[in-house]
Amino acid sequence: MDYKNIVGQEQIKEFIRKTINMNIVSHAYIICGEKGSGRLDIAKLFAASLQCKSEYDLYDESTYNRPCGDCPSCKQMDGGNQPDVITVTTDKQSIGVDVIRQQVNNTAQIKPYAGPYKIYIIPEAEKMTEESQNALLKTIEEPPEYVIIFLITDNIGSLLPTVISRCIELNMKPLSQKVIVEYLMDNMNIPDYQAEASAFFAQGNIGKAIRFATDSSFITVRNDVIKVLKTIEDKGTDEIAAIVKNIKEEKYDIDDYLDMAILWYRDVLLYKALKDTSTLIFKEETKSVIKDAKVRSYENIELCIEAIERAKRRLNANVNFDITIELMLTTLKENI
Repeated sequence: MDYKNIVGQEQIKEFIRKTINMNIVSHAYIICGEKGSGRLDIAKLFAASLQCKSEYDLYDESTYNRPCGDCPSCKQMDGGNQPDVITVTTDKQSIGVDVIRQQVNNTAQIKPYAGPYKIYIIPEAEKMTEESQNALLKTIEEPPEYVIIFLITDNIGSLLPTVISRCIELNMKPLSQKVIVEYLMDNMNIPDYQAEASAFFAQGNIGKAIRFATDSSFITVRNDVIKVLKTIEDKGTDEIAAIVKNIKEEKYDIDDYLDMAILWYRDVLLYKALKDTSTLIFKEETKSVIKDAKVRSYENIELCIEAIERAKRRLNANVNFDITIELMLTTLKENI
């Protein structure tokens, strides 16, 4: 793990360098960004830098080379077995109080085995219950001097104000399309047309761009979305129910599915307004996009996009999946 592994996020990388170089480390950080933005990589980079045993001059930034990649700690980080960097895990839908007590609070008093710090990384911290957050708060408020906690989340609003107020926030920034295209072409040998399409879809998210370009299951989702939206006006009630059933059986990532649907209507809207096919993401479906643009009004297209975004909000609020998606698809069918 080194700075070259992180695409973009220069502000956060510079913050990490200065934090280490000036020795002004906090006990708790919130790294906020959407899934695929590289937030966990940032936490691991920070942890590796903190634990690195490379020597440097506090008064000479040119000597800073953490993480060095060569010391025992860095090699353990690369191998995923650094004993003083603990990732909190659970196989449940939420992170309950027992998880926090067993994996954090009950072990925090045990001093680090080898490094200067004992670091806890909590992915998907938004899944912590209120009780588990209050339990964690006790450790954040009065931690041993060697404990550092990283909370990884895509929804900082799900954390208690008392937790947020005791952490330093690091917010992941969306990457420019140019940065993503260059990364895909230069580092992954993705053809320019595919790199551009991937960057369009990703909307600043490097993880999504990589999956769009390389993940066969992601491409399957994309093709299924296109197939459904091209013929949605012809679907009856039973067929719409069958679509929902198929989404569940195939275990599609519903966020990807809905984001893809939004981009389809984005193409339809742009073509209707500009009559320019060069701006399309789904260039290979140009004829179908043009057809959709001809039969839908601006208001209809906007209502379709709103229906998809509403479905995303409802699913995040744990509203029934089948009802939410059936209602969304029915709205897409009727707005034509």
